Amino acid sequence: MKLDAILWDYDGTLVNSVPKNIAITKDIISVVAPHLSGENLPKYLTSEALYHEANHGAKNWQALYVDYYGMSHDEMLVAGGMWAEHQEKNQTPVELFEGMEAVINRFANLPHGICSQNSQLNIRGVLDSYGIGELFKAVVGYDDVSNGNQKPHPFGGIKCVENIFGEGQSDELCLMYIGDHEADTHFARNIEAALGGRAKVVAVAAGYSRSEPEKWQTKPDYIASNVDDLLAIIGKYA
Repeated sequence: MKLDAILWDYDGTLVNSVPKNIAITKDIISVVAPHLSGENLPKYLTSEALYHEANHGAKNWQALYVDYYGMSHDEMLVAGGMWAEHQEKNQTPVELFEGMEAVINRFANLPHGICSQNSQLNIRGVLDSYGIGELFKAVVGYDDVSNGNQKPHPFGGIKCVENIFGEGQSDELCLMYIGDHEADTHFARNIEAALGGRAKVVAVAAGYSRSEPEKWQTKPDYIASNVDDLLAIIGKYA
């Protein structure tokens, strides 16, 4: 099948946002759970390496906050609601992974979309700063999806597809979803199932983001060990 669209995760897939995410999380903790600030700061927020360990070890952001950062369930819910606001206010620089701009432009003939737990406004600002915003026909962020429908629930993916092709799309589609977390592979499988035979969704793992897809129980169709691998993987379908 020929590829109809490429859907992307954002953090850890298109951009290296770890320094910003650590800074934002520290700010939110200082408000929601000050007992976890200062000397009691969770160790997983003390270095990029430890942040990656926690981020890729947790099944979702809720588990990350509770199991790795030590928040209570109620604190986690409050923190989640503050994320978009703090992302937009925080000025820590975020950069595309080296070589990613070339990948996007190489497949500029295809519509691109983003399904992320980042803020749509924040994502759009970064894409526009690189001059590639117009290639992304749909951006579905944290603030566009209710708490119960966050990834790996397929809601955001279906919304992204509908924003690109329209709600009445009936032709069979070939889609690719690229993400750096095992939950992203679950997400790709769930989108395909939710579309009920109207789409094939190829799952690609962004292994260049210090994730370890080889250890995942839910296996992706392809692993990109570096950004340049995406050129060949996408090229097979484009």
